[in-house]
Amino acid sequence: MTEQRYRHLEQASGKTGLRRVAIDPLTRVEGHGKVTLLLDEENRVQQARLHIVEFRGFEKFIQGRPYWEVPVLVQRLCGICPVSHLLAGAKAIDDLMGATGIPPTAEKLRRLLHYGQVLQSHALHFFHLASPDLLFGPESQPALRNVMAELEGERSREIALMGIRLRRFGQEVIRHIIGKRIHGTGPLPGGMNRHLDREAGRELQEELPQVLAWAGQGVDLARRLILADPGEHRRFATVPSLFLALTGPNGAHELYDGLLRVRDEKGGLLYDGLEPRRYREYLREQVKRWSYMKFPYLSHLGPELGWYRVGPLARLNVCDHFGTEQAERQRRRFFELMGPPPVQATLAYHWARMIEILHCAERIEELLRDEDLYRGELLCETSRGEEGVGVIEAPRGVLIHHYRVDEQGLVTGANLIVSTTHNNTAMNESLRQVAAEYLDGREFDELLLNRIEMAIRAYDPCLSCATHAIGKMPLELVLEAPDGSERGRLLRHADGTVVQG
Repeated sequence: MTEQRYRHLEQASGKTGLRRVAIDPLTRVEGHGKVTLLLDEENRVQQARLHIVEFRGFEKFIQGRPYWEVPVLVQRLCGICPVSHLLAGAKAIDDLMGATGIPPTAEKLRRLLHYGQVLQSHALHFFHLASPDLLFGPESQPALRNVMAELEGERSREIALMGIRLRRFGQEVIRHIIGKRIHGTGPLPGGMNRHLDREAGRELQEELPQVLAWAGQGVDLARRLILADPGEHRRFATVPSLFLALTGPNGAHELYDGLLRVRDEKGGLLYDGLEPRRYREYLREQVKRWSYMKFPYLSHLGPELGWYRVGPLARLNVCDHFGTEQAERQRRRFFELMGPPPVQATLAYHWARMIEILHCAERIEELLRDEDLYRGELLCETSRGEEGVGVIEAPRGVLIHHYRVDEQGLVTGANLIVSTTHNNTAMNESLRQVAAEYLDGREFDELLLNRIEMAIRAYDPCLSCATHAIGKMPLELVLEAPDGSERGRLLRHADGTVVQG
């Protein structure tokens, strides 16, 4: 396994004296990617990069489809967070259709759906993908760093089972609203297609006391694991950055709707109250030839200074308060122990993730007691326009869907900026920090290189979601003779220029 995943190439891409180490594929992340390190003769790291090698062409192949199909189509981007794409697509179509005020019943059903989605996705990542590093240590043997080892361990078994049970509850919330745990149907232009069944609501309510208890235990576990080695865990993969997230009224923590806020690395508000549908006025995307994933940044600061982070830690850093009692209490404790916002420690993403699970469970409990879920208007009046933008907080951070249609209602253009894409620069900066601290000038092995993967896993990247553009894809074509010698080479860069070798 080690030989397959960690390849040592004696000479790196024409750079004399450098050798390349490739971590391929990355493990315990959603999707496919790799990391390459360029080392000199003294094992000093000269370059570290996260390469997204998976490609999916959603922005292109939804063109020509009727606008009403879009939410159901784009949720196929992912099997882990399909509800986030379903709802972001639905909000974009609402905007396209002029449905600025969907009925309260429809909005509450969508919110309930989204809370179930965030809860199950966070549970999957923390308990199954990330926690083995924290429970067993980053330098433990690979056979121990997985959920199966958690299930076999006497002390860790209950932790793994708690994650399975929390995720199952979130998926049941989703199933009862859209008919399936993955890739269901429900949101329509201007609303929803059905109410929640009362019996289903009662079944979910009966489970909530235990779900809330598990969520609280999960927060306690994450806090203990992060503070177990506060010096290293505060420093590990940590890079000073800006933070971007949606907020609700009075700066409240928000997942479904709101305005965008940016906090700078010292805690000041750089932007507040940005209208999401005007994202093109303050966000740009940079393309680099060595990755299919773009690099967003705040346009007025430029790509070198304008990159930022999104996701659970960003949402805690950016908001002023939670709207639920237990999560707010845990938010306050988080900052008491970690320092005032913004907390920059990358591993604190895991702690923030668990606080959001608790918040989602509290919100689900509130909504299930709301009569609007079981009766009331589901759709509002609509009048089709030509363009629509939908923005939501997916589990991994800000998610933007943008569509244009023609007179026949067929999609003519699409732009998606997904959460993992927003974090692209931050993930690269974090892996460089880890490479410089733990690998530079040292002999290294699989156990040491796992720290790089651990840094990337903290962001919970969904690499399948993040690679969807088409048209200027970098491509290299090599012509080889039967004896393996190279006869010719053709390289197309991301900017469209072609070079013949």
